[in-house]
Amino acid sequence: MKLVSFEVSGKASFGVVEDGNVYDLGLRLAGSYADLKDLIGADAFALAAAEVGKGIPEYRLDDVVLLPVIPNPEQIFCIGLNYADHVAETQRQSTERPMIFMRVPASQVGHNQPMLRPGESEKFDYEGEIAIIIGKGGRRISEEESWDHIAGYACYNDGSIRDWQLHTAQWGPGKNFYRTGSFGPWMVTADEIPANAEMTLVTRLNGVELQRATTPQLIHSIPKLIAYISTFTPLSPGDVIVTGTPGGIGLKRTPPLFLKPGDVVEIEVDRIGTLVNTVENEL
Repeated sequence: MKLVSFEVSGKASFGVVEDGNVYDLGLRLAGSYADLKDLIGADAFALAAAEVGKGIPEYRLDDVVLLPVIPNPEQIFCIGLNYADHVAETQRQSTERPMIFMRVPASQVGHNQPMLRPGESEKFDYEGEIAIIIGKGGRRISEEESWDHIAGYACYNDGSIRDWQLHTAQWGPGKNFYRTGSFGPWMVTADEIPANAEMTLVTRLNGVELQRATTPQLIHSIPKLIAYISTFTPLSPGDVIVTGTPGGIGLKRTPPLFLKPGDVVEIEVDRIGTLVNTVENEL
């Protein structure tokens, strides 16, 4: 099942996508759940699935504005240096434990929305990644139990303002400029993707492939990430873990390749779909 957060006429809702249609769960479930995060926390996937094919869908997918899959997560954990080829291109060393930084919700946009290049920099870079959305929360989750805590998966573009990222050893500023990342187009529920299933990630810029990797190449696996993060903080429904980017980033190309207005970036994950964004200057 594919679940989305969206807006119509400025009003936010959430729903199920099926055959290019959107079934509006915010309307159909009569206010029982405030948003997609609330539905995930209630483990109400069966109720959501039951609405598919029941009556005429409210919208075509092209008629809604897609928001980040979870517009209001409590926590967004991003993993750095989690593919060997990316570690090599950055001339860094692999770490025994995951390298983690945080993003804020305002730094994200949804599918088909413009990612914004800020006026402060022209070093706007792409990073194709796979995002995990937490379903069942918990603390000190074991690696063996981790798969039971995943609600679903989505594509992610960890758009980065490289010079601001490298001002100091702390990456936060360069990873959190307003509307520089993207998250979507939808969440594919975990029942559609078996535990430990191989996924292939591809990044394309203006139709040219720049990154390709598979999940077995992750240095720190999905179970390890969930176990490690949940050791120092409780995970909650709707929390997001962004698992890292493979080699091929723009900063490390010769010459460097940065995003500019008019560019189209695609992040494709074979078991999920394709997240597409244009690039615009922030006004």
